[in-house]
Amino acid sequence: MQSIFTDIGKINFRDPSSYYLIPSVPGLAANSVASAAWLSSDGEALFALPSAAGGIFVIKLPPHDVPGVVSVVELKQSSVVQRFLTGWMPTAIRGDGGPSDVPISLAVHCLDHDAFLFALCQDHKLRMWSYKDQMCLMVADLLEFMPVSRDLRLAAGTGHRLRLAFSQSLGLYLGVYMHAPKRGQFCVFQLVSTESNRYSLDHISSLFSSQETLIDFALTSAEIWALWHNEENQTIVKYINFEQNVAGQWNQVFMQPLPEEEVTVRHDQDPRETYLEYLFMPGRFSNAAIQKALQIFSQGTERYMDLTWDELKKEVTLAVENEFQGSVTEYECSLEEFCQLQVEFWSKFCACCLQYQEALSRPLALLLNPYTNMVCLLKKGSVSFLVPCSLVDHLYLLSNEHLLTEDDAVIFDDLEMSRDVVCLVQCLRLIGESISMEIAYIMEMACSRLQPPEKAAEQILEDLIANDTENVMEDIHSKLQEIRNPIHAIGVLIREMDYETDTDMERAHPLNMRMNLTQLYGSSTAVSVVCWGVCKIATIRFQICRDLLILQQLLLRLGDPMVLGGGQLFQSQQDLLHRTSPLLLSYYLIRWASQCLASDIPFDTLESNLQHLSVLELADTTVLTPHKLVSSPQTIVELFFQEVARKHIVSRLFLQPNTSLVETSLNWSHLITAVMADFLPLLWPSNPGFLFPECLIGSCQYTQLQEYIRLLQPWCHVNMGSCCFMMGRCYLVMGEGHKALDCFCQAASEVGKEEFLDRLIQPEEGEMVSTPRLQYYSKVLRLLDMVGLPELVIQLASLAIMESVDDWRTQATLRTCIFKHHLDLGHNSDAYVALTQNPDPSRQLDCLRQLVVVLCERSQLQDLVEFPYVNLHNEVVGIIESHARAVDLMTHNYYELLYAFHIYRHNYRKAGTVMFEYGMRLGREVRTLRGLQKQGNCFLAAINCLRLIRPEYAWIVQPASGAVYERPGASPKRSHDGECAAVPTTRQIEILELEDLEKECVLARIRLTLVQHDLSTAAVAGNSTPEETVALLIRAGLFDTAITLCQTFKLPLTPIFEGLTFKCIKLQLGGEAAQAEAWEWLASNQLSALVTTKESSATDEAWRLLSSYLERYPSQNSLYHRCVINKLLAHGIPLPNWLINSYKKVDAAELLRLYLNYDLLEEAVDLVLEYVDAVLGKGHQYFGIEFPLSATAPMVWLPYTAIDQLLQALRESSANQNNVLLYQKLHDKMEDYQQKVSVATRDRLYRRN
Repeated sequence: MQSIFTDIGKINFRDPSSYYLIPSVPGLAANSVASAAWLSSDGEALFALPSAAGGIFVIKLPPHDVPGVVSVVELKQSSVVQRFLTGWMPTAIRGDGGPSDVPISLAVHCLDHDAFLFALCQDHKLRMWSYKDQMCLMVADLLEFMPVSRDLRLAAGTGHRLRLAFSQSLGLYLGVYMHAPKRGQFCVFQLVSTESNRYSLDHISSLFSSQETLIDFALTSAEIWALWHNEENQTIVKYINFEQNVAGQWNQVFMQPLPEEEVTVRHDQDPRETYLEYLFMPGRFSNAAIQKALQIFSQGTERYMDLTWDELKKEVTLAVENEFQGSVTEYECSLEEFCQLQVEFWSKFCACCLQYQEALSRPLALLLNPYTNMVCLLKKGSVSFLVPCSLVDHLYLLSNEHLLTEDDAVIFDDLEMSRDVVCLVQCLRLIGESISMEIAYIMEMACSRLQPPEKAAEQILEDLIANDTENVMEDIHSKLQEIRNPIHAIGVLIREMDYETDTDMERAHPLNMRMNLTQLYGSSTAVSVVCWGVCKIATIRFQICRDLLILQQLLLRLGDPMVLGGGQLFQSQQDLLHRTSPLLLSYYLIRWASQCLASDIPFDTLESNLQHLSVLELADTTVLTPHKLVSSPQTIVELFFQEVARKHIVSRLFLQPNTSLVETSLNWSHLITAVMADFLPLLWPSNPGFLFPECLIGSCQYTQLQEYIRLLQPWCHVNMGSCCFMMGRCYLVMGEGHKALDCFCQAASEVGKEEFLDRLIQPEEGEMVSTPRLQYYSKVLRLLDMVGLPELVIQLASLAIMESVDDWRTQATLRTCIFKHHLDLGHNSDAYVALTQNPDPSRQLDCLRQLVVVLCERSQLQDLVEFPYVNLHNEVVGIIESHARAVDLMTHNYYELLYAFHIYRHNYRKAGTVMFEYGMRLGREVRTLRGLQKQGNCFLAAINCLRLIRPEYAWIVQPASGAVYERPGASPKRSHDGECAAVPTTRQIEILELEDLEKECVLARIRLTLVQHDLSTAAVAGNSTPEETVALLIRAGLFDTAITLCQTFKLPLTPIFEGLTFKCIKLQLGGEAAQAEAWEWLASNQLSALVTTKESSATDEAWRLLSSYLERYPSQNSLYHRCVINKLLAHGIPLPNWLINSYKKVDAAELLRLYLNYDLLEEAVDLVLEYVDAVLGKGHQYFGIEFPLSATAPMVWLPYTAIDQLLQALRESSANQNNVLLYQKLHDKMEDYQQKVSVATRDRLYRRN
């Protein structure tokens, strides 16, 4: 439901339809405060004001949304009516010199289409007007209903009051207060309608009041509420039921006293802190009073408006300290003088606050809501609400004279018990009145310092006996004699004050309320009324329990069996004493909470708290947002009621069957009583409900919750585990993790016994259910983990493992948790131990995998290698291999780690296999200079490993090519049509020995040399075969290196000679640029030293390099010479003389055939001629002929086939004259040779014969 003031801020009060300025109407009664106002059925606003002539002016404003004009009507009596109503009496008898008929109090009663105006006039007469008919319907002389004198009749009735009360069943009641000097009288009438629209008054009751000055009163159809000021200017409120109270006994309303004028500052207290605590105690001073006092005290022009409570406290401190500092003239003073000056200035400021608080607290009027019977005191600065008082509080607060006249039958059905309780309360009052503030402080400090209240009561009793100057103890003793059964009476009193229940009432009912009840008592005013009502109850009952404890100590001290009720056992007294003590502490705790301020919480703290609650899965409990506290701060009890308790209470009161409040609807007295009666059990410490601490933790009130639990724990044994858990939460927020862990461990013993802890351990859907305590440990571990306290997680998990001896799944979870946090903390050895103790193989493998990855990332490889891995060796190797084959080779060092792992365990073959695989993959995947450098080192490491093994075992298995490894979880390979490709079942296993590794090492080194010489070759050289590498080396001009590679892998040198020959051809045909470039690759080859007399060119050096190679590397059948000459002749390059001479010695016949192949007929003829001469003995050494033709030498031969082919070619080209000459020359030479051969043959034959 919306408030009636929801849209009030949108109204323009200067709009002509919303206001009317009353003109100077002639005849308007001057200085009159009487008025009445009402709304007509058409929405018109009407205001009634008295006229000086005895009539009534009625000003009518049109409805706010309808244009119109303002009209003024005067209700007055005509002369005829005046004579008819007053009668025909002589002037002397009528007394025209009497008081006038000017109204001094007006009231209105609205009908459907009319309004009755009632005017109580100075002439003590009540007049009733009809606004519709504009005529006076009734005049009644009220002096007829009270004892009068001539002086009263002649005096003007200026102090009279008139009030109306309407009831559908009883009709209209009129309440009139007739004021007379030193006395007053209330008269209650009922308006009676007779025939012909004639009205009269039916007198119901007359009540006489005391001599106090009436300020205001209110009327219901059964009661009168009155507000007075007595001679001491104190406010007094009383009420009376005028129908049932025949004796005219007024009921007393116990008013909230003004704050104490004196503030006691003990020697161990700081004056400033003491006075600030006094001034800013919630409920003691209003914000407005302190601001006004601050304005006066500062004596400045600055105005303090709309300050928050904290801002106001700072301003007050600053103002008093400034005044104090400004008045100190001496630079040095003693501590006592300093404190005394502080007290002086602070007490001066407090006096200002008291004055303004008293002024603002002065009641101006009573407000009684006729629909809810709610009674309020309207004060200058605030509104006070009157709430019903419980029986115990009522008896304790009653004055002695009222207590003696109290009807015993109203207290209990058992009259004797009622008398005993009244006498008992009288004893308590005697004790309470004897206790000074200093003595009362003893009990306060005992409760605050967690000392036994019984001891404090005993000390107070001793002080009272020692200082008993008025014989109070004798009065108490005599009163005790009147009690028939004091033990029973004390038990009855205790039961009346005890709110302990056996059930968790706040969890018993759903919270889905009807919409019209969702905001009931939800405003800040309602919250304040309820909570301060509870605070008032707690304060009163704390005093009752204190006095009761003192009285019980007195009974124990007396030990008189007559006083104790004849035969009461000592044990019963002790039991009552031990029941009273927790009762006192409970009320002390509630009172403390009602005065403890809630903290304003920053947003980031709320966010952190939400995360904690979500981890604990308690997010459905109260989670609050900070409120801006302007007029006054909010206490933690107000916070609890507003956010949590109110909904539970309203749900309980209105949504349950057989609820009495359903019939009474929203009656104030019943409802506020029921709300407070249901609120107190929610705050009661020894009840099983735990909503209040939950609310505090949910709203981040950590300091307040810590103090609450501190005050609670020594004596309350309910929810002990829940309190320990909450204290642990507070310690966590405060950064005291070890204290938090101690609290969490203490709470574990109560799991399964307390409702809050049971809700905490409710398993999630699908979660594996274990024992309650293990579930509790699981929740706390999550919380500690989220906060970031790994050491505490380890401690708690270790403790939980001891609880889970028979639950291997939980043990596995806990061991995993311990492993994780040890690893996070860098406790590698402890993490390894936790891993080995994990009973779940799958979790163990996961932990092992994590251990490998994390230690590799941290470069803590020594620990990883040196762990023993009992029964886990193969798993570790598999994990490292899997990671090595799955990640980038240059950013992770898993192969090197695996190598170190095997070396540490002297498994050299495995180590060699790892490094060889590493080198292979580097060649395939990392085709860079750095990759080739690492590849060479890998092969060297593999060779070293095999050299450490006995020769018969110095071998490894060739790793799979292409880096294709089966990895767990890898996606299957598919063919082009999407089908899974068949996995080969077997593959050829290739064994590599030391010699093979050495070859690979040479190849890797040569690749590196190639790439260092030409970086552009890195992309292709990394995984090239020896043949491909030779080709790359030849292209780069690294012929020495290429020869080494060919010799290592037993490859022919033919490509090298061909490549070098081609470079020589290019140099010979190229220009200067080719010459300059050639020097670079020539420098990379070892040239034989040759002393020359002139500078040689790059071409010369290249030919020299080729020549040296032909000399250095002979070949079968002069293969290399032939390939070089072939290359030269194919490019049309004339053969160098050195090459011709060299080849002539090796194979002149092959040279001839090459000439023939390339049609070099002239060169072929010259060669044959020289060859024939050499055979015949002329220059035979140049052709490698050891013995020329002779009868005694071995046989010689000529390549006749080639020579015949030459002759044939010359004959066929006879068109060329030169060829003809060549043919003739060759033919002649061959003829000559044939002759000499014939001679030599004959000689040989001759010699043989």
